[in-house]
Amino acid sequence: MLSAPDRRQAIGLIGEALRRGARLKRACAELGIAVRTYQRWRGLTPVKADARPGALGPEPVNKLESGGAGAGVGALPRTRLCEPAAGADRPPIGHSGRVYRLGGEFLPHSAGGGRAPPPGPQPSAAAGSGTATAGGTSPNEVRTWDISWLPGPVKGLFFYLSLIVDLHSRKILGWEVYTRESAEYAAEVVRRAVLAEGCVDQPLVLHADNGSPLKGETLLETLYRLGIATSSSRPRTSNDNPYSEALFRTCKYCPAYPTPGFASLEEARAWMQPFVYGYNHKHCPGGIRLVTPQQRHSGPDQAILAQRQAIYEQPRAPHPERWSRAIRN
Repeated sequence: MLSAPDRRQAIGLIGEALRRGARLKRACAELGIAVRTYQRWRGLTPVKADARPGALGPEPVNKLESGGAGAGVGALPRTRLCEPAAGADRPPIGHSGRVYRLGGEFLPHSAGGGRAPPPGPQPSAAAGSGTATAGGTSPNEVRTWDISWLPGPVKGLFFYLSLIVDLHSRKILGWEVYTRESAEYAAEVVRRAVLAEGCVDQPLVLHADNGSPLKGETLLETLYRLGIATSSSRPRTSNDNPYSEALFRTCKYCPAYPTPGFASLEEARAWMQPFVYGYNHKHCPGGIRLVTPQQRHSGPDQAILAQRQAIYEQPRAPHPERWSRAIRN
């Protein structure tokens, strides 16, 4: 191990080499030391006093005050600790991730939040079909739809739920429950969704998988007359229609969903009506930045997001050291 004078001399030599245009890695290699060693000698890398798992590390510079942290977190709701509502008048005390971690200490049943899992591998390209699940920059440009089974009154008997969702806003634009799958029923659902939005003469893309009701002649003729372009999932690629599949999961994982099954077709349709209304006007998907599909579809989401950003900027201005990253998007 080099002595203190030798370290200072090595630091001086490397600094001189850097000023003359040498690279740090090459200069350290000439002296037989690692780049991390040089950085540690320069004080650029913090050194822990004890590397054991249970040992106390250095105190972070952006730590909240001991007196106000517990009181501030305790005053927040237990469900979403640092997610202000659209009209909230009190900003959070720090970065949302930091407040969630503090919630685990001060609240016994805190719903601590971790980071989202990394995205999975993308499907490989396949010839023959195009997908539209990556487009849609405004409402009524790209829609996705699918058909799912709903359990009936006895085992083996199902009802068939058709849902059409706007790719940009995630709003349910059309739905219906039938006793069987057919291209005629599918065409009726598509026709209702187009007329409800008043976009008969607008260019529109409808994406679906390769199910037989979604490729019937009656449906294709209806799409042609309405001026709707078709897009289908690629062969042997089960996740090319993710938005419709995610919507079905939200529907069937709803706490009020009758797992034993629906007693009749009328009961299934009656249950779907409040679900569709609640999804469009009350549910806040994370994929559209926690606004409702109706707000994103009709336009006021931009004002709501701007108000939320202003709320987060208020505590960041006097204490920027509490935010190791940017404010919540």
